Amino acid sequence: MHLLVAAAGSGRRVGADCNKLLLPVAGQPVLSWTMAAALESHPINWIGVIGQPHDREAILAMAHSLRPRCPIHWIQGGQSRQESVERGLAGLPPDAHHVLIHDGARCLIEPQLLERCAKAVERRGAVIAAIPVTDTIKRVSPDHHVQATLDRSQLWAAQTPQAFPVAQLRHAHQLARARQLVVTDDAALFEALGWPVAVEPGSPRNFKITTPFDLELAALLLRSSGPT
Repeated sequence: MHLLVAAAGSGRRVGADCNKLLLPVAGQPVLSWTMAAALESHPINWIGVIGQPHDREAILAMAHSLRPRCPIHWIQGGQSRQESVERGLAGLPPDAHHVLIHDGARCLIEPQLLERCAKAVERRGAVIAAIPVTDTIKRVSPDHHVQATLDRSQLWAAQTPQAFPVAQLRHAHQLARARQLVVTDDAALFEALGWPVAVEPGSPRNFKITTPFDLELAALLLRSSGPT
């Protein structure tokens, strides 16, 4: 199984002046925890890290320090996540039939979740990790007035990994370029094209590092029980 790790983020919302994936959490960079979990996931035998040129040296040095059991390749990202994933797909080897795409900022990913998504994509086609929404969700107007309460029984919070047949995902990106579709993740691209996407239950631990609080919570969880 081939894995693409999205690692081209910034540190703006977390209050840092560097890529947040290079910030320390529980003694290691955020991305180090993510990569370590990927390397523990048995189906994964090839990893591509999609990032920006100014982070290449630091990220590859960190990856090398993990003594990886499978090849780790650098892929230069684009101006958006959509473009970065498209470049990642272009960097896959010819024998790649299925691909997992994971946010490097989800550093508490469990190897078992990667394994379940790897199996699910082979059985069911496109699949994403997600968890049911537990909060009451309100739709709010631009001037901060409640417009409606949504039925949370049908609402799930999308996570990564997201997994796809490679040929189908490449075709989806070609169609998106031709139709000028702009999406925030590959599942939304499939949705826009009317293609099915299955759901694999994710984990509350598998949250994305976005704010300083997320960093504190991740450090607490990692120190108390480790990444798995």
